[in-house]
This record gives sequence, C-alpha cells and structure tokens, in this order.
Amino acid sequence: MKRHEISEKQWNRIKDKFPPEKKPQGGRPGKSNREMLNAILYWLNTGIPWRDLPERFGPWQSVYSRFRAWTKAGVWEDILTALLEQELVDKTTLMLDSTSIKVHQHAGGVKKGDITRKPDGAGEA
Repeated sequence: MKRHEISEKQWNRIKDKFPPEKKPQGGRPGKSNREMLNAILYWLNTGIPWRDLPERFGPWQSVYSRFRAWTKAGVWEDILTALLEQELVDKTTLMLDSTSIKVHQHAGGVKKGDITRKPDGAGEA
C-alpha cells in the first residue's frame, strides 16, 4: 500500500457508500471508485494543485470530475455519517482549509514598506 492510500479494511467499511462504477449507457469503463478515492486522498493530503496529480491516477480532469460528482451527490456526508456510526471518528473531527485561517498581525514578519527593519537575525555575520 502506498502512502496516502486507503487500506483494504478501510475500503471495505465505506465502499457501499459510493455510486455504482458502471455507467448505464455503457462506454469505456473508468477507473474504479477506490482508485479515484486514493487519488482524491493524495490530493487532500499533499495540498497540490489538481494538475500536479501523479500520472498513475490518470488524467487530473477525471479525478476532479469524480470528486465534484461525489460532492454533489452527498457521498462525503454519507461516508462521514457511516464513520460516525461505526465510531471510527467522533463529532469533533474537523477539516480546515488554510485559505480561511487568519495569521496574527505579529506573525507576518516585516511591515510593508519598512525596508530598514530586518527580521530577527537577518544580515548578522
């Protein structure tokens, strides 16, 4: 099992929450739900842009499309509910998006426009 991928035991707990893999209209079969989930978990754990997904996951557009489809279908809520029912996670489990976290004013470093002040220890020999 590769890093950031779901184990067989974990997959068996949630696999029934995903929509069927086969399309009713036929056509070329896509990647399995488990492979797509592993690609999404990789994306979530690494924080990389969609376009930078490794080639082993296939086209990034396919992974993104499946992620969006599962989001619209409520698959993520179903999985979280199942994990809560199985007591594998608790209600305090949170997900944070770094774009919404504010940094304290003193954590930003040098003030804008102040070119005379250097960060602590900078420029010392």
